[in-house]
Amino acid sequence: MNFNKTLAAAVVLAAGFATPSLAQDLTVGVSWSNFQEERWKTDEAAIVAALEAAGAEYISADAQSSSAKQLSDVESLIAQGADALIILAQDASAIGPAVQQASDEGIPVVAYDRLIEDPRAFYLTFDNVEVGRMQARAVLEAQPEGNYVMIKGSPTDPNADFLRGGQQEILQEAIDAGNVTIVGEAYTDGWLPANAQRNMEQILTAQANEVDAVVASNDGTAGGVVAALTAQGMEGIPVSGQDGDHAALNRVALGTQTVSVWKDARDLGRAAGEIAVALAGGTDLADIEGVEQWTSPGGTTMYAEFLEPVPVTAANLATVVDAGWITQEALCQNVPAGSVDVCG
Repeated sequence: MNFNKTLAAAVVLAAGFATPSLAQDLTVGVSWSNFQEERWKTDEAAIVAALEAAGAEYISADAQSSSAKQLSDVESLIAQGADALIILAQDASAIGPAVQQASDEGIPVVAYDRLIEDPRAFYLTFDNVEVGRMQARAVLEAQPEGNYVMIKGSPTDPNADFLRGGQQEILQEAIDAGNVTIVGEAYTDGWLPANAQRNMEQILTAQANEVDAVVASNDGTAGGVVAALTAQGMEGIPVSGQDGDHAALNRVALGTQTVSVWKDARDLGRAAGEIAVALAGGTDLADIEGVEQWTSPGGTTMYAEFLEPVPVTAANLATVVDAGWITQEALCQNVPAGSVDVCG
């Protein structure tokens, strides 16, 4: 790493980012798995804002859902002079060589929102097990018994199993009591809504539409599920999601989605930018503000920071409007006046 860049970053950190010009030679590279999900653009804006506040440069690459392209993207970001990397991994296991290359070059890595099981990476995310619990709680409250379908995330993303574990924690008692039966379960390749819709259609066919609730693991998959349900005239049965996508929040207002667990991407992006600059300036992983030691499911001890999610249902939709996450107009599109408080 360039000594002058490191020195400049250290001075900026000591000053609490009071003099952004001192970090102007720092470059942070961000490797995105893809931009299919609405939320990544929000994350990106927050990262860019944090880097600009620190006087650092932002460069990025979009892997377009290809783990192979992501490896070459990281190589390119390193070649462009990145002093730190933020990686949203397309495939948690396939990204290993990129972390190794960064380590060989003395470049710190922030594993962004998805686990990269490597102690050299700083893991920054929301508490995804708790997200799963929140999803299942909301659906179970709305539908305490019946046939449940579990639409999971991508099999290459550890978050899919974190979420599923949290969901099971909440549902287990009702399952043991015979109140809830899981009649279908499927991973969603790439988190793609179209794949979630196809999975849901197949489960509905197999179950002759005898489905009472769906625990879907994010808002994209929830959108695919709702499309499949609507085609069968079943819209309105409980469906979960996460991310606070605008379309999903509108579905919550309309009553076709029960909950979207909101993970304020502005907070996550800002934290990632600030952590990347700190690490590029020589701050140790253990010295990052808010850090904790965490042991992964695979037994790897890592340094991590977990932000707190918020479940958003029809009862507290005003939360996301008041926070400036979504406008009332966008939230209430096609929602009958007075059907939820925030829509008058």
